[in-house]
Amino acid sequence: MPVTLGRAVDWWDRHQIALYLIALVAGAATGLALPQLAPGFEHSIEPVLMLLLFATFLGVPLIEVGRAFRDLRFLSAVLVANFAVMPLIAWGLSRLVADDRGLLLGVLFVLLTPCIDYVIVFTGLAGGARAQLLAAAPLLMAVQIVLLPVFLYLFVGGDVLHVIDIGPFVEAFVLLIVVPLAAAAALQALSRRHRSGRRVEGVMAGAMVPLMMATLAIVVASQIAAIGSEVVSLLRVVPIYVVYVVIALAVGLLVGRVGRLDVASTRAVMFSTATRNSLVVLPLALALPSSLAIAPLAVVTQTLVELVAMVVLVRVVPRIAR
Repeated sequence: MPVTLGRAVDWWDRHQIALYLIALVAGAATGLALPQLAPGFEHSIEPVLMLLLFATFLGVPLIEVGRAFRDLRFLSAVLVANFAVMPLIAWGLSRLVADDRGLLLGVLFVLLTPCIDYVIVFTGLAGGARAQLLAAAPLLMAVQIVLLPVFLYLFVGGDVLHVIDIGPFVEAFVLLIVVPLAAAAALQALSRRHRSGRRVEGVMAGAMVPLMMATLAIVVASQIAAIGSEVVSLLRVVPIYVVYVVIALAVGLLVGRVGRLDVASTRAVMFSTATRNSLVVLPLALALPSSLAIAPLAVVTQTLVELVAMVVLVRVVPRIAR
């Protein structure tokens, strides 16, 4: 890596949290000033997220993923936290908007589905076990596909089940996990034989911070204007999402300690319980009838709250879980 580029990488690695906050503000300012660009930004989310995850997976040797998949203690902790404990928390918090069916569905859609994509990035930034989370991603996806209709039936009623379509889940898993992971595996194999592969690995590793900044800015720019149109109603769900993150961290920490996980694994469980699959469930919310049009906005609001929270938690979680 050239000396100048190496210095730039060192600089933005040292200042990454401030740079992420700048990206969030820049995305919000752009989205509000130029709302007509929102559709273009929205179509850009998937490609930039795929590139970010490709860079992330390059930094995780595949042998570690294989070992992590056999870590039954960690997998059990993640499943218990996400599908036994947090759904009860989500149900309790959703009672605060039970009078508005659109807000209720939006809140439940997003809080009942654990994240399988950029949670891996934030976990790595906080010194968590990103290989374990990557190995758990297929299992998390499969279980939430099965259990989301069950939870909605129990918490809302059977009449909402016709809107559940596994298509967005499958598409997201293929595009955000399978494709970047396969590309990273191919490049890792190339790097063992050719210097060019190692050069690409070095460039992608150095590009992590700019890629994260681009992801944060594009997601916010694509959604902020829509949220602004219903800001009064959506203010009701903001405290729910903030409280959820706080409770999720405590649950993740407790489950990690009860399961006698090491520090890195405990941090991974904390991030897994705190982050939700908003970009994947958004199409489900958009499929709801027009009378429930606020539901997808409630999902997007969670995304914005979560992105700010994740930037903060990258610093906070290492201090909590030592």
